[in-house]
Amino acid sequence: MDNIILIGMPGSGKSTVGVVLAKTLGMRFLDVDLLIQEREGALLQQLIDSRGVEGFLDLERDAICSLGCPDTACRDTVIAPGGSCVCREESIAHMRRLGTVAYLKLSLEEVEGRIHNLASRGIALSPGQTLADVFEYRAPLYERCAHITVPCGNQSLAETVEAVKEAYNNRRT
Repeated sequence: MDNIILIGMPGSGKSTVGVVLAKTLGMRFLDVDLLIQEREGALLQQLIDSRGVEGFLDLERDAICSLGCPDTACRDTVIAPGGSCVCREESIAHMRRLGTVAYLKLSLEEVEGRIHNLASRGIALSPGQTLADVFEYRAPLYERCAHITVPCGNQSLAETVEAVKEAYNNRRT
C-alpha cells in the first residue's frame, strides 16, 4: 500500500477525513501543518504574519519535500498537507511521487460556509486577497495535481471517507 495525500481548500476536511481514513485503512496519519508548527515553534498564522505568504509557502514546500527522507519516512501514511500545498511546483511533484493524491473537492460556497476564522486560521492569503480569489487560483492546481478527485460537499464524514477509499481502490486495480 502506498501513501494517500489529501489535498483541497481549507475547510475541505483534509485533517478530519485523514485521521478517520488512516484508522479505517490501518495506516499512519501525518498533518503537514502540525509538522511545520513543530519545526518552527510557532502557529501557522504567526509564521504567515512574520514571514509573509511567500516565506510561508517556502516553509511548506520544504516540509512537503522532506517527506520520505530518512528522518521523515513516509510509508503507508495518509498525509494532509496544507491547502496551499499546490502553490509550489516542487511540492506538487513530490506529493505525486509519494503516493496517490486525492483532491477533496468543494464548491466555493461550501468552503465559505465552513471557514469562520479566516484571519486566524493560518490560510496563506496575500493582503487584499479574498477566499474567492484563493479558490479561483488553487482549484485548477488541485485538479492538475490530483490522481483522483472526490466531491465531498453535502455528505457526512463517513460518506467522504468511503468515497476516498473507493476512488483509491479503483485507481489501484
